[in-house]
Amino acid sequence: MDIKDQTLEQAGIDTVRVLAADAVQKANSGHPGMPMGAAPMGHVLWAQAMNYNPANPDWANRDRFILSAGHGCLLQYCYLFLTGYDLSLEDLKQFRQLHSKTAGHPEYGLTPGIEITTGPLGQGFANGVGFAIAQRHLAARYNKPGFELFNYRIYAICSDGDMMEGVTAEAASLAGHLQLGNLIYLYDDNHISIEGSTGLAFDEDVAKRFEAYNWHVQVVKDGNDLDALSKAVNKAKAETQRPSLIKVRTHIAFGSPNKVDTAGSHGSPLGKEEVRLVKENLGFDPDKSFVVPEEVLAYYRGIGAQGATKEQEWNNLYKAYKQEYPELAAEYELLRSGKLPEGWKDELPVFKPDEGEVATRKASGKVLNALAAKLPNLLGGSADLSPSTGTELKGYASFTGGSPQGRNFHFGIREHAMGAALNGMAVTKGLIPYGATFLIFSEYMRPPIRLAAIMKIKPIFIYTHDSIGLGEDGTTHQPVEQLISLRAIPNLIVIRPADANETVQAWRVALEHADGPVALILTRQELPVLDQEKYNKAIGLEQGAYILSDAPDPKLLLIATGSEVSLVLQAQQKLQQEGIAARVISMPSWELFEKQDAAYKETIFPAGLRKRLAVEAGSTLGWHKYVTDEGRIIGMHTFGESAPAEALFEEFGFTVANVVKQAKSLLA
Repeated sequence: MDIKDQTLEQAGIDTVRVLAADAVQKANSGHPGMPMGAAPMGHVLWAQAMNYNPANPDWANRDRFILSAGHGCLLQYCYLFLTGYDLSLEDLKQFRQLHSKTAGHPEYGLTPGIEITTGPLGQGFANGVGFAIAQRHLAARYNKPGFELFNYRIYAICSDGDMMEGVTAEAASLAGHLQLGNLIYLYDDNHISIEGSTGLAFDEDVAKRFEAYNWHVQVVKDGNDLDALSKAVNKAKAETQRPSLIKVRTHIAFGSPNKVDTAGSHGSPLGKEEVRLVKENLGFDPDKSFVVPEEVLAYYRGIGAQGATKEQEWNNLYKAYKQEYPELAAEYELLRSGKLPEGWKDELPVFKPDEGEVATRKASGKVLNALAAKLPNLLGGSADLSPSTGTELKGYASFTGGSPQGRNFHFGIREHAMGAALNGMAVTKGLIPYGATFLIFSEYMRPPIRLAAIMKIKPIFIYTHDSIGLGEDGTTHQPVEQLISLRAIPNLIVIRPADANETVQAWRVALEHADGPVALILTRQELPVLDQEKYNKAIGLEQGAYILSDAPDPKLLLIATGSEVSLVLQAQQKLQQEGIAARVISMPSWELFEKQDAAYKETIFPAGLRKRLAVEAGSTLGWHKYVTDEGRIIGMHTFGESAPAEALFEEFGFTVANVVKQAKSLLA
């Protein structure tokens, strides 16, 4: 490429365009159009606006970049490679290939410099709200006069598709309300989606919509105008009280003579002949692929290298901070490491049977409040349900635009955005975020739950009102299939504790769990506190299933989770009175149980003891793995009804009498 007649900046932008076209063509799969059209935006961000250090992608005060339009990931991969991250030209050639660093959408933990996994549109947009909340909270807790440790910003590039997704509306509303002025989003307004022009389905005024959300909005009419882009980003930086949206009119597949502004460049390779035309059009040799001019590489590597100096300046600032505020520095370093303060387990409450029945949602709230002072990084809230979910940290302020030091969050009735924001908070080292709603509304949170499991990050999802036991609200609010659907998500730990003390242990496991999210499934109705002196003194919740109450030479296994455990304990006593010995197994977590070795599993479910009765007020799907072909399941095969909980349990067979009847029938 002859660049003497072009600026070095333009040469760099065009290099990204050609690399994107080449990589998609080689893979015969991908989205070349977006990175080709958005390359100037990428240049302004990586060459001018953002603070980062390719030599240390984990630098605490780096600016965060999120590609919400994850299908255009080659834009990000190209700039990561050019600026010096641990990503090679060979990695670009392996785009979308097995075990490569360059997956078809950005994946956290796979590629250096990728801050979060995006793909489903709208998720990255909403994740950024969590990133912004985390930065504001860290700054409020640790920044001191003369020591502005955390002042980083969150940048994102979003697409027309992001703007159409409902989660974006939820997240944008929340961000505007919280005055997250550290958010700077560039909207790649290229007017094209897979089916064709966005005009087929989308004609709203996005700028006015975001102004109504209390965002600072600018419009750049030409996405190739570097000066206009740079000025808009600088104005967004100066705006600290409102999140910023920069609407940029771009042209998908810019540089392609025949595919520019067409849907044909959105999700398909341009074709060999069109790639040749792109190269000719942009001054590249059409017979060569993956060409990076030496001057271009040196230019971007020089910019990337400046990040080491910026980080060293921050390190010097932190060193002085550590001398001035040693306790805060020690706290931050401990929490950032993922460790918890010594003695935190000593704060865990113990519930006694003579203190009365306790709903597990209320027990969970007591655990949270018992730990709040000891775990300053534990923060969260609910989707407008804290009185019902027990998730308020009493005595602590609410997080607001003016009070970012608060630890109680009011996500509003925005379950989807709450889940995505929790993910953004969870990838910020040093924080343990939680969010709560009713179990039935986990349906609104499925994308962020799944993405958290993919990323192996650890937000804690609290789901209360876990069965028909919630009562009169009826079928629309009574979960039936939700438990098994959550259990179907790989790497998600689902825990449904049987009583208050199992709930305490569930929180202990959740806080210590390091490689994935945890969902706590809790009751609305009050439950007996199981007498650990009478039954098994050691709660085996961390093993997923344990023998709660045994009998000599048992003929039958009674297996239950959650509120049904106390039910089968009563049934065990009735059976014993009739001379039938049964073992009661509390099984709060299938996932934790499956992590145990074969020897432990055999102690709980002996191969020779095949008469088994499982009881759970949810779908029976999946239970056959544990009850065997000689067993039986008391569960839900229909939706519930609107009635008091006691009437519903009677109607659907969750009674001592029915458990005894089914057990005796099995043995007969």
